[in-house]
Amino acid sequence: MAEITILNGPNLNLLGQRQPEIYGRETLADVEASCRALDLAAITFRQSNHEGQLVDWIQEARGAADGIVINPGAYSHTSIAILDALNTYEGPVVEVHISNIHRREAFRHHSYVSARADAVIAGLGTEGYRAALRWIAGRAPASGMR
Repeated sequence: MAEITILNGPNLNLLGQRQPEIYGRETLADVEASCRALDLAAITFRQSNHEGQLVDWIQEARGAADGIVINPGAYSHTSIAILDALNTYEGPVVEVHISNIHRREAFRHHSYVSARADAVIAGLGTEGYRAALRWIAGRAPASGMR
């Protein structure tokens, strides 16, 4: 079974409470449960409001995970450090955004993470996480990461 790391950036711990008209009413725990229910992979599911912690977790995934699903939140638009960490990871990376960032404020239209991502999913709501898992799990045996 594939090993997939799912990382969530700042404010995603408030999912379901913060701007539900944009992000929906599901909590991050709901998202985690729905990802695990797919039973496609052994999942490491994490969230941090701290950029350095996300960098550490990306580095931990090197050689250990068959793929990374990352919702970097606002760090998408600001973090070269997260981009640099992802550039050291050799497996597939899928960037997920619950909202369609291209229909929002102009500053959200650029993502540093997209420069490394093999796929970007935006605007599917939390279904984007499950789509990303399916995509990576379908490629994991050929990834040769472990």
